[in-house]
Amino acid sequence: MKQDSDLRNNLKSIRTRLGMSQQDLANIANVTRQTISGVESGLYAPSVAITLRLAKALGCQVEDLFWLERDLPEIEAVLAKPVPNGQQLRVSVARVGGQWIAYPLIGKDAFRQDMIPADGESTSQTGTNKVRVRLLDDNLDTLHNTVVIAGCAPVISLWARATERWHPQLRVQYNFANSMAALHSLCRGEAHIAGMHLYDPETGEYNTPFVRDVLAGREAVLITLGVWEEGLLLKSGNPMGIRTVNDLVAGGATIVNREIGSGSRMLLEQTLQKEQIPFDAVQGFDNILKTHQDVAQAVVRGVADAGMSTASVATAFGLGFIPLHRSRYDLVILKEYLEEAPVQQLLSTLGHRMVHSQFEILGGYDISKIGEVVATV
Repeated sequence: MKQDSDLRNNLKSIRTRLGMSQQDLANIANVTRQTISGVESGLYAPSVAITLRLAKALGCQVEDLFWLERDLPEIEAVLAKPVPNGQQLRVSVARVGGQWIAYPLIGKDAFRQDMIPADGESTSQTGTNKVRVRLLDDNLDTLHNTVVIAGCAPVISLWARATERWHPQLRVQYNFANSMAALHSLCRGEAHIAGMHLYDPETGEYNTPFVRDVLAGREAVLITLGVWEEGLLLKSGNPMGIRTVNDLVAGGATIVNREIGSGSRMLLEQTLQKEQIPFDAVQGFDNILKTHQDVAQAVVRGVADAGMSTASVATAFGLGFIPLHRSRYDLVILKEYLEEAPVQQLLSTLGHRMVHSQFEILGGYDISKIGEVVATV
């Protein structure tokens, strides 16, 4: 029987993963090798009996081997960031504020350490910021049960994984963004939660003044994730004897910096201003990196003598650390999202021992007030 144009299969990939040749599978399933070849190439649509034999021979379900392309739904989603017009994209998808959001998996956004699996592929652009997305799975429940967090704290991924173990039906999508970028992402409706650690020296407050300014009247709550130590990452053993930001200049040390809008850059600028040190007096001030991990790796590789990050990152990379400030890391959540079941499930785990243990073993975090509402705006 000629293959239905909508019928798809992954017979070859499962067979080769099991180390079987076409003839091996044909012998076990009691069919000809030509049948296996025809099915794999899409030239032959197997009968019900043959599909059952193939599934049994491979130790899987029929649905694992065959599916109808037209069964996979398409949705219209708003792009979280601009992309070249007409370019097909791998995207991850979540439901935020009553609409679908598509997050392009391009460049560094396609990776954490391993490549991030896609939820779908854009098939066409329907407007300046909208696309049609062909989903790769028909499990819409997973997409509806996705909580999106934008932030830069590495511990967010630890919290996310611990939560998914406790609530297997919940998915947490962590999109990297510095503090201000995360807050703007929340404001644009691209995330349920924004993580931030910005200090306002004029008011002595953490995060709240910036939230009031950006959200401009929208109601939100700030829930603390913890207080972390921020400061200078240094080469192991501190060979240059750096103790303060003044030592950076006096010793001719080279640093790497973070981008505008990040809490680490803001702390460096505030510290230099307090010591009346011009920004351009620090070698490497304009060498910009995007993540805490990038800063640590630059110091490890010897690209820089120092960089701004946290005590936990220093420990993870075996680097020296000079504390400069204790910053409160808060989760900003719009009130309209607070009652959504996935968000409630995620927040409920802030009191769980599994989450606390992951934070405590890192070091450099004070989680004595984790989960407390510290402000309402």
